[in-house]
Amino acid sequence: MNILLTILGLISLGLGILGAFLPVLPTTPLLLLAAALFLRGNRRLYDWLMNHPKLGPYITNFLKHKAIPLRIKVVAISTLWITLLYCAVFVASHWALRLCFLAIATGVTIHILSYKTLDDKDE
Repeated sequence: MNILLTILGLISLGLGILGAFLPVLPTTPLLLLAAALFLRGNRRLYDWLMNHPKLGPYITNFLKHKAIPLRIKVVAISTLWITLLYCAVFVASHWALRLCFLAIATGVTIHILSYKTLDDKDE
């Protein structure tokens, strides 16, 4: 069971890292999932992830404050809209697909904005 949890944690971690660069993949939820899986399956990987200088703050800030830093919100929403608007205008040929891209962008934006904004002093 620990091996399965570790493998699933590594997959979630990989997708979470990709999510930092791809606007459609959510970074923080995937890192939270990886941390939960590592906590139950591989304590050494859990400790590594929580103490990682780049990835650890995503998890600890969210768990502690239930908030997202303003810079992360701006970058996430901007890249999301740039990417999905590009797809809606230049990639999608059918109006229903264009509408789907815009609906996804709207839904994800609302979701991101539903979280409090983390103050710089809290980071």
